[in-house]
Amino acid sequence: MNVNVLGTIYTVGVGTEKTDPKLSTAYGYCDPSVKKIVISELERDPDSVQDLDAEARKILRHEIIHAFFFESGLHENCDYAANEELVDWIALQFPKILKTFEESGCIK
Repeated sequence: MNVNVLGTIYTVGVGTEKTDPKLSTAYGYCDPSVKKIVISELERDPDSVQDLDAEARKILRHEIIHAFFFESGLHENCDYAANEELVDWIALQFPKILKTFEESGCIK
């Protein structure tokens, strides 16, 4: 799959620790140097959340936010663009924000 991030196409893929060593330390990553986002193929285990699809979407939103910060020129110029807590907050709250925007009619 591809996504358009401010006019730049990013390839989005799913991998495992075996196919992508970067996934051994993270559930996903954004590599702006090659315009690629990769998220981990989540597996059910006793410690995992029950809704793996929702978790995968959350991880993908998180990595897309990183791509937006990078393509905006913010990633290397300010601390907050690489702040995982801020990126997580945006990724978690964006669906609720979008719903409120749609309900209020402030976007078309």
